[in-house]
Amino acid sequence: MTPHSELRLLPWSGPDGKPCFLSADGNAGYLSRIADNAEAMQLDLGTELMDHAVEVLAGREADLDEIRLLAADLTRALRDTVRVAISRGHRLETSAASAHGELDVAPRPPRVAG
Repeated sequence: MTPHSELRLLPWSGPDGKPCFLSADGNAGYLSRIADNAEAMQLDLGTELMDHAVEVLAGREADLDEIRLLAADLTRALRDTVRVAISRGHRLETSAASAHGELDVAPRPPRVAG
C-alpha cells in the first residue's frame, strides 16, 4: 500500500466536490498522465482567461454581465491553478524528502477547500 506521503492530489473533484487522490508508485502510470494533461489544460485555460480579462478591462464598454461572467471564469481558473500548485508542491516536497531519507513520519495529504 502507498503511504499518505505518496498520494497525488488530482486536478478534479469527486462527485460530492471533495478532492480526489491517486495512490501510485510513480508518475508514469495512465492516470498520472491523464492528470498531467488535465493540469496542463487547466493552466493554459487560465492563461487565456487572463489575456481575455486584460482585453475586457481595457475596454470602456464592457457591460456588467460580461464582467460577472469573466469574474466567475477567472475564479474557477484560479481554483484550478491553486489545486495544481498544491499538488505539484506536495509532490516536490515528497520527492525531496524521500531523496534525503526524511520520511520518518508520513505527512497527511494536502487539504483543498472546495
